[in-house]
Amino acid sequence: MWRRNDTPAWRRCEDLAAAYLRRHGYVILARNARFGRCEIDIIAREGDTVAFVEVRSRTTQDAVAPEDSIGPQKKRRLRAAARMYLARHEEPDTYYRFDVVAITAPPNEKPVITLFRDAF
Repeated sequence: MWRRNDTPAWRRCEDLAAAYLRRHGYVILARNARFGRCEIDIIAREGDTVAFVEVRSRTTQDAVAPEDSIGPQKKRRLRAAARMYLARHEEPDTYYRFDVVAITAPPNEKPVITLFRDAF
């Protein structure tokens, strides 16, 4: 059941996304990682791959699916943040990709979580 409380909705969705990723074998390296004006919601490792994860959520009434709400400007900022992360943490023999965790959270219902690996 999706319950309201004092925690901001974006934080609850990121918590859900992080727990989902852990259940699917990811190791969370960082959350809300800031690089200048750019931010990456979750940085996680899955095997030999580091995933820069954008978390998007919507209610069922929204016309645009969460995974479709990432525009060109947001993608540019995510790529810029990833480059800054790599400048500090680059590891040989490691692959990198951008994943999206989409959460559809109807009021008073269980959220539906979908992972899109290598989303863009």
